[in-house]
Amino acid sequence: MSLSPHSAVPASDTPAELIRQRLGAETIDTENWNSALEAMLAHRSVRSYLPKPVPDDVLRLGIAAAQSAPTSSGLQAWSVVAVEDPARRAKLAELASPNPQILSAPLFLVWLADLSRLRTVAVDNGKAGDGLDYLESFLLAAIDASLAAQNAVVAFESLGLGTCYIGGMRNNPIDVGAVLGLPPESFAVFGLTVGYPDPTVATDIKPRLPQSLVLHRETYQLPLSPVALESYDSRMQEFQAAQGMAVRGWTRVMAGRIADAAALKGRDRLKEIVRAMGFKLK
Repeated sequence: MSLSPHSAVPASDTPAELIRQRLGAETIDTENWNSALEAMLAHRSVRSYLPKPVPDDVLRLGIAAAQSAPTSSGLQAWSVVAVEDPARRAKLAELASPNPQILSAPLFLVWLADLSRLRTVAVDNGKAGDGLDYLESFLLAAIDASLAAQNAVVAFESLGLGTCYIGGMRNNPIDVGAVLGLPPESFAVFGLTVGYPDPTVATDIKPRLPQSLVLHRETYQLPLSPVALESYDSRMQEFQAAQGMAVRGWTRVMAGRIADAAALKGRDRLKEIVRAMGFKLK
């Protein structure tokens, strides 16, 4: 394994090897391969970081990349809160438990679906902004935040940093909002740990579903192939064993995570919580 000059995590020497690690036995012609594809296919979540601060110019470059992502109708319905204070990160880690990487990372970014700024713009221009009261606007803001964050991830990784998304921000969104001083109509969609990876902690590329299960041509292809799912389970078991994780495959784990309301860890009440935070969701 070699180290890509633009990545802090080991990257495979060849495009074919990166594709193999991500997709298994599937082959893709790599004639059009480039450094951007290498960076994205080499991505892995980083959960152990060096105690080295992220320079402010690196943070701002990452957010500039985020601001360069597509945004619906130019609304830019997202914001991000950069949290470096250890005590505040500890509070957020407790609310998102268990996510110790929030304590390890020197920088924690909380990405917001933010309609509060647009509400101000509407009022300042003599409008009520009633269009913000519908589910479409909340969904739009969450999508905007997601697109922006993924641009930031690619940017940070190109600068030698590691990242990990934290969905646990949605476990206790009202408390998270209080810790961050969020105004009404702003909601923490997810967090993102950012920092320089600890080189002593190896992280392999996590396998993804075969493209036969996610790439549909012209129309949605049913039924799902049980052979493809079984093959993916086997690949995930190999990955889990190599990482010292419980060897359970993928299908059984995912079935457990969506088994019932309790499996959602409080997020089954998300609609009422979001409304309590000022969103109308008509």
